Amino acid sequence: MQYSSKQQATPLMIGAEVFIEPGQKSEEIDTWFLRLKEAGMTITRIRLFESYMHKPNSAWDYSLFDMAYKAAEKYGIKVYGNLFPATAFTDLGGLKFPRDAEHFNAIAVYIKNVVTHFKQFKSCYGWVPVNEPGVGHFPQEQFAADKYAEWKTSQTVAEYNSQGYDRFDFADERFHLHYNTWFLEWLTNEILKYDPGSIIHVNNHAIFKNVAEYDFPEWRSFLTSLGGSAHASWHFNYFNREQYALAIAANCEIIRSGAGDIPWFMTELQGGNNTYSGFLSLCPTAEEISQWLWIAIGTESKGAIFWCLNPRSSGIEAGEWAMLNYHDEPSDRLETAAGITRVINEHINFFENAKEVESGINVLYTRESLWVEKKLQTGGKSYEGRDEGGVMKSALAYFEALSEAGVQANFKEISEFDFTKDSYNGYSIILAHQIAIPSKYWKPLEAFVQKGGRLIADGLTGYYDENAVCLMRVGFPLRDLLGGDVLEYKAIDIIEQLVIGGIPLPAYQWKGILKASTANILSETNNYTSALKNTYGTGTVYWMPSLIGLGSRIQNDYTPLNRFLASVLNYTNLPFMFESPQQGLLMKVLYFEQSLVTIVINKSAEKKEFKLIARSPQLIPAVLFANKNGSAQGMNICIDTEETLVIKWM
Repeated sequence: MQYSSKQQATPLMIGAEVFIEPGQKSEEIDTWFLRLKEAGMTITRIRLFESYMHKPNSAWDYSLFDMAYKAAEKYGIKVYGNLFPATAFTDLGGLKFPRDAEHFNAIAVYIKNVVTHFKQFKSCYGWVPVNEPGVGHFPQEQFAADKYAEWKTSQTVAEYNSQGYDRFDFADERFHLHYNTWFLEWLTNEILKYDPGSIIHVNNHAIFKNVAEYDFPEWRSFLTSLGGSAHASWHFNYFNREQYALAIAANCEIIRSGAGDIPWFMTELQGGNNTYSGFLSLCPTAEEISQWLWIAIGTESKGAIFWCLNPRSSGIEAGEWAMLNYHDEPSDRLETAAGITRVINEHINFFENAKEVESGINVLYTRESLWVEKKLQTGGKSYEGRDEGGVMKSALAYFEALSEAGVQANFKEISEFDFTKDSYNGYSIILAHQIAIPSKYWKPLEAFVQKGGRLIADGLTGYYDENAVCLMRVGFPLRDLLGGDVLEYKAIDIIEQLVIGGIPLPAYQWKGILKASTANILSETNNYTSALKNTYGTGTVYWMPSLIGLGSRIQNDYTPLNRFLASVLNYTNLPFMFESPQQGLLMKVLYFEQSLVTIVINKSAEKKEFKLIARSPQLIPAVLFANKNGSAQGMNICIDTEETLVIKWM
């Protein structure tokens, strides 16, 4: 039977997770919920550990967690109950999949007992069926093997067979995508058996590596809202610390796109210090807390929960991650979050209803590119362009370049892009080193450009189909769209220049030698064609068969790339952008009714003074938040290093 979760207007809520474990006293738990209330917070999440409720004699003792739900009721805090079936004490993230049929049935029993008990509390807001789905590899459990065999028998022969060439079938990857969705939906339906119509929310994690495991459009059909975990110490190894705000921005955009028409909410933001946990040991600064929270709000998140409020006392994370100190006093990080919460509450009508301004610019990735890149790793010397991560870093490079120009781009899996519009005038797609373009998107991409869209392709975009069969041969299926063929790619050991319109762009890893058919030649190097511009229908394609984005990222200089992007993209519909690119800065822009809000963040090492270009220069600024005395005088912005400046324009 299919059950329905609650689809309703979602309030904007900020909170922190309360960690409950044996040994805690009711007075402590009460204090933690009091601290949430004092900080103006209204939401928490609690891990409902089966190991701390289900006794060896099969009896259930909920008393420890009852204290938390009752304290939440006392102080007006809503609780997301995070299902946490029995697992090892050392298991940080919790269950991802059942081990076998017996374990599967035990999970069902756990859900029945926990949901029927805790739904009685007024503080019970909703449920998180599984913490951080996604494992980064093929599931190893016997239950998965059985489901895999069952799934294989249901698969039909694909319509597209790579023209008969031998090929990888990527069955493991396709099953894993299906299996994540199947198990998440099963968990959801088990919850809804006992709490019909309840709110269902889930948080993905390690988005830049695990995203190929997530079929977000399928999840929308049974979730109330989509979430995510974004922890600098665990998830941001493609970035340095100065780029963490950018990482949060990209993470948020991926989730916002995945959520589609349902709300999204940042389920976990790192709130405190790491000692021994995490791939990287760090403690967020108060300034970083401000940046991360405001970026989430600026990307239409319905709020955020920090991981976590109080430090757990046992386990691998003992004494870590908290926003309270060991005396249960607010840290500077909690005080910062509380201050932001006050500002948001003062303008709650705007922030609860605001939408991100649409730029029309879409950085797209394909999960097949991530699958192929991973499949083809053979070891040997490390090259950033062909190592696992080259595909994602290339997309991130364009996102970062546009951010430095004050332009917010969408960041979408190709299946999340709407290819059904009648016109794409004013829309752009960037395919940065997306090495595998599935055959089912060849015609939609053609139609996108035919109807007025602009397409930028760099690197080895379109080199493979979805089966990792090379397409760069006679009969190249993207020839009409791109306006030519690749004669060959050549590996290069150093970053070379690819000059377009007098702009020296950094060509990295490979250089493609092109043969134009319908396209105009954009660049020639040593008597060979190295870039093309093709008019197709009423749209335009720019094809640069070298890693221009990743080369810019490696050099830490997006100046030439931004000059090129400004010459080919349409920024005239944007209400604001930077007068000139600002290295280390980013800006989010929200609107509701007649008001606009800009959120500007300075990650550079120095104070910045610059000017905004505004479509309506008569707008008057009012600073809502500035944690280091930033200011706006007309369109002139002054913002200190590490500062977040939030301005409302009327």
